[in-house]
Amino acid sequence: MLSVIIPTEGVERDAVATLAALVPGAAAGVVSDVVLVDRGGSDVIERVADIAGCHFLAFEGSRTAALAAGARQARSPWLMFLHAGAVLDSGWIEETTQFIQRVSFSGTPRAGIFRYARSPYAESNWRDGFNLLRRAITGPMADQGLLIAREHYDRLGGHDARRSEARLLRQLGRSSRTMLRSRIIVA
Repeated sequence: MLSVIIPTEGVERDAVATLAALVPGAAAGVVSDVVLVDRGGSDVIERVADIAGCHFLAFEGSRTAALAAGARQARSPWLMFLHAGAVLDSGWIEETTQFIQRVSFSGTPRAGIFRYARSPYAESNWRDGFNLLRRAITGPMADQGLLIAREHYDRLGGHDARRSEARLLRQLGRSSRTMLRSRIIVA
């Protein structure tokens, strides 16, 4: 049903935290495959992928190009892009399933964005207030994850290696994005 693409920077802790939140989705049959795209250049993420049963792709280049490469390797008709270290709220499985069914039946292409939540364990500083204000003005950011049908993703041109990751979110526009109720906790 759903392929998850996670670009990593070679940090095991971040990748494992995100993968742990996906385990219930795999058990429920929502997540069919996960692609870890490592830009870190070490074998740590390759071992994590092997242990977790994920596909592994070593990649040199920008994060946006890594996302595009991961999407090409994914096998499902729906794609979910998550940053390493981002952890989904427990209600994401049911909401994601309902969103996919609604979009599939409606025939109107839409993408889902998870609701941002800052980690309660992270130390606060002045940047947090600035980032909250920026999110309120400009809309969702790439670290909030993206749930999109492969067909819609391809029609939009996917992630363009020459541009920023946020370009795809801007290209979707407000009218074809849905803010999901499920939160994504970003460290």
